[in-house]
Amino acid sequence: TMGVTEDLADELALDVIKYVDATGDDSIISEIVKILGATSQTAEEAFLTSMRVRRANIAARKMLMERAKAFKDKKEDQGG
Repeated sequence: TMGVTEDLADELALDVIKYVDATGDDSIISEIVKILGATSQTAEEAFLTSMRVRRANIAARKMLMERAKAFKDKKEDQGG
């Protein structure tokens, strides 16, 4: 079912992001897309969607943490 496809693609995306973060080797992404696309366009699309969603969330969370830290530092500087 679609749920299984999305779950598997999301697990793969998470592992790929961890690998890329650890190694800096983002060529793995296009290689995985080729493998998935050769056998299942549905799996390829689900993987790419998960990659985009996860990367967007990581970027948004990083911005939120930086903003919160800046607020906290400013508050401490003001003696709050």
